[in-house]
Amino acid sequence: MKENLTDNIVISINNVSKMYKLYDNPLDRLKEALRISRKVKYREYFALNNISFDVCKGETVGLIGTNGAGKSTLLKIVTGVLSPTAGSVSVTGKIAALLELGAGFNMEYSGIENIYLNGTMMGYTKSQMDEKVEDIVDFAGIGEFINQPVKTYSSGMFARLAFAVAINVEPDILIVDEALSVGDIYFQSKCFKKMDEIKKNGTTILLVTHDLSSIVKYCDRAVLINKGEFVSDGKPKKIVDIYKKILVNQFDGIEGGESGFDDGADDTNSADNDLLEETSGDSDVLWKSQMVIGGEETVYGNNKAKIIDFGLFDDKGRITNIVMKKSVFTLKIKVRFNEPVSMPIFAYTFKNEHGVEITGTNSMFEKIDVPEASQGDVYIVEFRQRMNLQGGDYLLSFGCTGYENDDFVVYDRLYDIAGISVVSEQNTVGYFDMNTSISVKKEGNNNGEHS
Repeated sequence: MKENLTDNIVISINNVSKMYKLYDNPLDRLKEALRISRKVKYREYFALNNISFDVCKGETVGLIGTNGAGKSTLLKIVTGVLSPTAGSVSVTGKIAALLELGAGFNMEYSGIENIYLNGTMMGYTKSQMDEKVEDIVDFAGIGEFINQPVKTYSSGMFARLAFAVAINVEPDILIVDEALSVGDIYFQSKCFKKMDEIKKNGTTILLVTHDLSSIVKYCDRAVLINKGEFVSDGKPKKIVDIYKKILVNQFDGIEGGESGFDDGADDTNSADNDLLEETSGDSDVLWKSQMVIGGEETVYGNNKAKIIDFGLFDDKGRITNIVMKKSVFTLKIKVRFNEPVSMPIFAYTFKNEHGVEITGTNSMFEKIDVPEASQGDVYIVEFRQRMNLQGGDYLLSFGCTGYENDDFVVYDRLYDIAGISVVSEQNTVGYFDMNTSISVKKEGNNNGEHS
């Protein structure tokens, strides 16, 4: 927490817990309600357990965690939609919240009528809303649908109108829960630009999103919760680093130790710099068991070779599905040969969400001399490079192929085996960052400026 902000706390969350009673069947719930039996018929489930942190005026704080961590529950308690089982929340200022699409909307009312309805709920008079309605309609950009019942709206139109209302009513605190994931890239860009604008005017923003690039790029701080428990609070890069460990079950519950990312080329895993090496059998833990594996992968081949393990390692040698843009990372595959194979080819590919191959390479393209594999051989293959893809989500594929009598043969392929997230503080145009250095100087002036 910044010391100069401690006197300006606008959200104070103190030892907040939320417990739900889980019953095996509805009859047990009825028996308890009627007090027919004194025997406890429920199990306690804590969606939140003793959460505490503060948010100061003008801060943008990101709240991150896996699905089911309790993020949305916490936001509902902050906004007063839910009451905590224990603890307290103190809020100073007027809140505008985007918790669920259509929340606070009357489905039978038109968009215009819902603008006035939401304004009234926030304490504005009709004359005050008359002054704001034009800006709200322009920002929403849904055309003539603004006069139609909102029950006819798509989810994207809901998001546009809801965000337009929330951000144009000059809130002291703006709370957003994944609402910006709906809508096209132009609307999302427009929303973040507007958020930057209101932030400069002193609005406090509490943001929940699975887009880690947005957390790193826009937030002053990030708070990480896991399974209802507070984990850590600090600089976004540090918190994302801890979150990576949670995703692959490598978090030991200790916040200390190294944090953040090292943009240098040094790699703590550099002891294995050879392309091929014999498997040592030192560990029985599979790399892939420590990664988040998707359920839509395609596996095929003639089984002369089998990819028995794979993993993505970050610049500190840790297995992960999240890579910081411009950091060095390593892809590894372990291949077992069931039959002799002459000059096998090892490959990887990144695809975007539309299935378009964005980049990749193989040992043949890189002119690597791969020795002939005998039956029973196990090769470990490493692809080490710097991440220059733009921030976003990608699908990772691996392959082991070759040529037999000039015919291309697939021994084993793992298509779309894992989803990889690239976290970026600054994106450029297109799929790749060319790491451009820009010089601007006025003619006749020898002092150039670089960025």
